[in-house]
Amino acid sequence: MAAHELTDDRVVELAEMFRLMGDPSRLKIIVACLNAPMCVSDIAAKYGMSQPLVSHHLRLLRAARVLRAERRGKQVFYEAADDHVKRVIGDMTEHVCEQPVPEVIDIEDAPRR
Repeated sequence: MAAHELTDDRVVELAEMFRLMGDPSRLKIIVACLNAPMCVSDIAAKYGMSQPLVSHHLRLLRAARVLRAERRGKQVFYEAADDHVKRVIGDMTEHVCEQPVPEVIDIEDAPRR
C-alpha cells in the first residue's frame, strides 16, 4: 500500500506506532531487541529499569506489532517484529547521527562587504 492510499484507520495506527516509539524508554527497548532477541531481565538490567516496567513497555510494543515474542523454556525473548521495524529504526538512527548540513544562506540576505 502506498502512503497516499492510507485509510484513516491506518493513519491512526501509524501515528500510534510513532507515539509508542517516541518514548525514550520504549525506544531503548526496541533498539536493544534489533540485533538479537532479549529477555525481560536482560533488558531491565541493561537500562536499570524494573522488570514490571519493561514488561509493560513490551506488552504495548507487541500490541502495536513493533516487537514479537518467542517463548524458550520458561523465558520469553523479544525481537523486532520484522525488517520494516529494523529499517525504520536503523534509518532514523543514521539520520540522527549524520553531520548537520550547513544552512543555505540566501544571497540577498547575506551581509554585504
